[in-house]
Amino acid sequence: MRIDPLLRALSEPTRLRIMRLLAHMELAVGELAQVLGQSQPRVSRHIRILCDAGLAERRKEGSWVFLRSAVNERGNPPLGAAAARLLAVAEQEDGTFAARCAEDRRHLAAIRAGREASAQAYFARHAAEWDTLRLLHGADEPVEAALLQALDGHGAGALLDVGTGTGRMAELLASRAERVTALDKSPEMLRIARARLQSLPADKVSLVQGDFMALPFADSMFDTVLFHQVLHYAQDPGAVLAEAARVLRPAGRIAVVDLAAHDREELRERHAHARLGFSDEQMLVLLRDAGLAPETPVALPGDPLTVKIWTAQRNSATAPDHIRPDLPIRKTHPA
Repeated sequence: MRIDPLLRALSEPTRLRIMRLLAHMELAVGELAQVLGQSQPRVSRHIRILCDAGLAERRKEGSWVFLRSAVNERGNPPLGAAAARLLAVAEQEDGTFAARCAEDRRHLAAIRAGREASAQAYFARHAAEWDTLRLLHGADEPVEAALLQALDGHGAGALLDVGTGTGRMAELLASRAERVTALDKSPEMLRIARARLQSLPADKVSLVQGDFMALPFADSMFDTVLFHQVLHYAQDPGAVLAEAARVLRPAGRIAVVDLAAHDREELRERHAHARLGFSDEQMLVLLRDAGLAPETPVALPGDPLTVKIWTAQRNSATAPDHIRPDLPIRKTHPA
């Protein structure tokens, strides 16, 4: 990172606003354009300057381009960390800049609330057919068998099934768990899950309405947290995984079952997917940033979509620098 392009990139107020927004979450270019009230081509020019200076990074996903900050206050390179600290201090000390940043975040919250409302309406319309929709991801049996194998040798203990949907995964893992908590934001989904899980002992299972962005649980409550075909609905998957890590006990494990990165744009348009799957590199960074130690991913190639299983462990003794982003991939083929 060089000082001249960095200072030039930070010499324009719009780019300062973009960096403060990216300090909070990854954003699509279109979202930034809406928040800033500027045309997408103009915002794209600002983004190019920030990326060329090493302050931001692009990630293409289907027809969308997402931006994330490439610097943070405690990271490397030192010049990037210094820039991130400067921007944070500027928001604290410069009242005009702070007010502008606060207004930007309010606009962003409104945009994202609208998207979440659309997703919730979708869930309400399709609650009864959710298991049928899951066939878009391929047959369930090979995926469930691979998940059980990935968790083999580890008792589930206190299990949290995030986005339980119809309760199928909670039902599958109940025999391995001391207690199951099935969480979903949709009351319609919880009604279906309750019917499915009613044969389990009352003291074995709890159904809770809640949001995966703000889990209604104290720290370190669970031994296992599961996301089964859920994380692609998250506008900010990093924040969701960080919240999951918060409720994990030390040495607890997280399992993410989701789609590998793909270009099926209709899943975003027709089925409310916020993310078109995840690459291994992206997922391993998300897990690492959440304070988790990733394990070897499992791939289940399908036609046309591949399902991946990523597992990780919370271990306070494991520093992020010790987590390798280049773990090999274990492949499982359907029988």
